[in-house]
Amino acid sequence: MGQPRIVSRDEWLTARKQLLSKEKELTHLRDRLSVERRELPWVKLDKAYAFETPQGRQTLSDLFGGRSQLVIYHFMFGPGWEQGCPSCSWAADNIDGNVVHLNARGVTLVVVSRAPLAQIEAFRKRMGWHFPWISSHGSDFNYDFHVSFTPEDLAKGKVYYNYGPNGFPSEEAPGVSVFYKDAAGDIFHTYSTFARGAESLLGGYFFLDLVPKGRDETGPWTMSWVRHHDRYGQS
Repeated sequence: MGQPRIVSRDEWLTARKQLLSKEKELTHLRDRLSVERRELPWVKLDKAYAFETPQGRQTLSDLFGGRSQLVIYHFMFGPGWEQGCPSCSWAADNIDGNVVHLNARGVTLVVVSRAPLAQIEAFRKRMGWHFPWISSHGSDFNYDFHVSFTPEDLAKGKVYYNYGPNGFPSEEAPGVSVFYKDAAGDIFHTYSTFARGAESLLGGYFFLDLVPKGRDETGPWTMSWVRHHDRYGQS
């Protein structure tokens, strides 16, 4: 952060109003972009997927829970991992309180990881979360939606992620996928986003963007400072 310019209240108000006009422009642009997102064409799913859940084995159709819209957060947590990804865990810290509000709008939110259900349940208990979190272990789901990669994929140095070939340091990646189920029971994939496209789930970034130092991120990657919420203050 550079040395701040100290001004009178009137000068500050003039500068603030100039920035406000740009903020409003961004808000209106985001509104228009949201309309375009909803107008994307859909893809009908012909492949069946099944998941392990605390309620037993369920299909993708079951996950809708009687609603027509389903949002899946792809949480980075692979088989054999000691714990889930810290950055995904930060996103998960924002989910619990939103589930009931989304349900009221006809939307079901489910978190999916490739780790076996027992791993997921143990970590969920540690973190104190209650949102629906299920396992795609043993299915092609994560691979088909480009958030898990085989050792052969990683050995090539590039994997298909965020709609193109990219270097990625892990067998698991974050993302969000959206589905719609019609009255006939047909399921359609309507949208997916990856990498910084899912950043809006990280509510804390909104507050960091407001303060003078901003995100102030340093390290080998932008989110290397993030810890599990029960691990801050530990070395």
